[in-house]
Amino acid sequence: MDITQFHAAFFEESREGLQAMEAGLLRLESDLDADTGSATDAGDTINTIFRAAHSIKGGAATFGFGNVTDLTHLLETLLDEARAGHRRLDPGAIDALLESVDVLRGLLAVAEHGGEVDRPAMERAHAGLNRLLAVNAPDAASVVTEADVGDDPGHWRIGFRPDTSLFMTGNDPLRILRELASHGELATTCVDERLPAFDVLDPFEAHLAWDLMLPGSVPRAAIDEAFAWVEDQCELSIQAVQAAAPTAVQDTAGSASADDGPSTSANGLPASTRGANADADSSIRVAVAKVDALINLVGELVITQAMLRQRSEHLDPVANETLLTGLGQLDRNTRDLQEAVMSVRMLPVEFAFSRFPRMVRDLASRLDKKVRLRTFGEATELDKGMIEKIVDPLVHLMRNAIDHGLESAAERRAAGKDETGTITMNASHQGGHIMIEVSDDGRGMDRDRIMQKAVERNLPLPENPTDAQIWDLVFHPGFSTADALSDLSGRGVGMDVVKSNILALGGQVEIRSERKLGTTVSIRLPLTLAILDGMSVAVGDEVFILPLNMVIESLQPQAHEIRTIAGDTRVLHVRDDYLPLINLRQQYRLPADTVTATAPIAVVVESGGRRLALEVDELLGQQQVVVKNLETNYRRIPGISGATILGDGRVALIIDAGGIATATPLSAAA
Repeated sequence: MDITQFHAAFFEESREGLQAMEAGLLRLESDLDADTGSATDAGDTINTIFRAAHSIKGGAATFGFGNVTDLTHLLETLLDEARAGHRRLDPGAIDALLESVDVLRGLLAVAEHGGEVDRPAMERAHAGLNRLLAVNAPDAASVVTEADVGDDPGHWRIGFRPDTSLFMTGNDPLRILRELASHGELATTCVDERLPAFDVLDPFEAHLAWDLMLPGSVPRAAIDEAFAWVEDQCELSIQAVQAAAPTAVQDTAGSASADDGPSTSANGLPASTRGANADADSSIRVAVAKVDALINLVGELVITQAMLRQRSEHLDPVANETLLTGLGQLDRNTRDLQEAVMSVRMLPVEFAFSRFPRMVRDLASRLDKKVRLRTFGEATELDKGMIEKIVDPLVHLMRNAIDHGLESAAERRAAGKDETGTITMNASHQGGHIMIEVSDDGRGMDRDRIMQKAVERNLPLPENPTDAQIWDLVFHPGFSTADALSDLSGRGVGMDVVKSNILALGGQVEIRSERKLGTTVSIRLPLTLAILDGMSVAVGDEVFILPLNMVIESLQPQAHEIRTIAGDTRVLHVRDDYLPLINLRQQYRLPADTVTATAPIAVVVESGGRRLALEVDELLGQQQVVVKNLETNYRRIPGISGATILGDGRVALIIDAGGIATATPLSAAA
């Protein structure tokens, strides 16, 4: 068998394991008691970290990734002592474990993609763990005494109740029983209360359960290891029994918990809870490429359905009642299918937020600041592709908030604030969009300082600018109010990239800030990149799609409302404002229309905080369109963000109002 076919699953699971380890270690650190230096009620967390390390070690050993196996073995040893109560994980130990997690992440990346192993980092991680094990390791004799006499003076009582689907994952209870028997005398009692009648018995389902007894001399780690591959597919209780306890096992796993207090599974959860969670978390792992292919096919189906709907608009509703009813049903089913398939790609924002606790910890330590991170709305779902692309802008905003937004502890005390600054990340649904906000309670942005820098750089400033117009200045390329730039960030340095990345996702960004109280950056994103609510407009024989979230209003301007300034720049007078007026026919060099049946229509759109009016011939209506990547299939066109296929089979370009605004000399007009 070619075991390399399982590499992808191993690396994916290992990344999830490392993430769980990192989150657990940060949780341990945050729960450390200031007086004792140890975390309270840390057993479950340490068990979680141990299981993640154990799983990674087992997989790495199977696939022959020796560097990963060696380092996780050291991690596992240290964690095993901690969960047995023989070692305390103080801040120094947590630092060493976090460093090892970083090195493991690098080793797995090398194993997956190739490249050179960072040997100095790996040797530092080994040295750190070995130093902890050597200096703080308990006396071997005392360990044996505590483990064998204190915790388990007599026997281990094990309740093993497999899920019925155990065989389907290739696991065999007999193998587990044999492995346990290899460690010592194993007493077994088979529980067949779940065994169905013979005529309905499914031989591919596991119906039997076992109550087992092992001598107390068997290490607990050996028992855990025997169940390592099935711990998510069974109810499992492992309890130490005093020497005087009866040797025969009378109770089942379920009844044992009633007599001896809550039984725990291998992962530290109550056995009943484990079973419930197993049902709730039932899922399969599918390659992203397969999901993308499915979404693409559904997109084609949506286009076909739109085509049928358009062709049927002119049919006699009486003579074609049956056909039209069927098309209506097809319309509803297509929309339901589209929503169901799109939901497959939706992931909780937690996937993006989960990396920031570690980043905040490291940056706060590096800058000698005290920072508290609070996150809300982690369960809010967003398209997977969107989550991957929003991470970099969020990282930049987070660095800015810590480096420039928050004051030092001394400055905060002098200002009468809590010396620990707070950064809040919040995600929420707002209408058909997702709003992500990054807020800090720091010093806020300096309006006068920003205006002074804008004047020095000769940036255009409106008369009596509002706060929003001032904060928007930081999105100019290279704009910064910092006198000395650090290698971490600069409020303004790179913000133009943040904004351009968010605009490329069809989103918007705005800043709110108040002096001495803090700053909030709000990012508004569409739910998905694959489907777009748009307004279709006609220019001559061509049809364009305007993203509906950019459209503010449409109007039919009178001649006196259109002015020409600087010789060639047209502006439209809309109430108390003058907006740049862009003729899409000229913008995309379409043939001149020799016959003008009606007066042109101006559609006012807003992108990147700027408004402009687009001149079109006709408004055709609103519709949901399937976005096709034009750059991949053709080439990049300024002012065009993609394309779609209309119901009549024609291709319509999707207008990028932000791209048009960037290429338009707005300064003279706005």
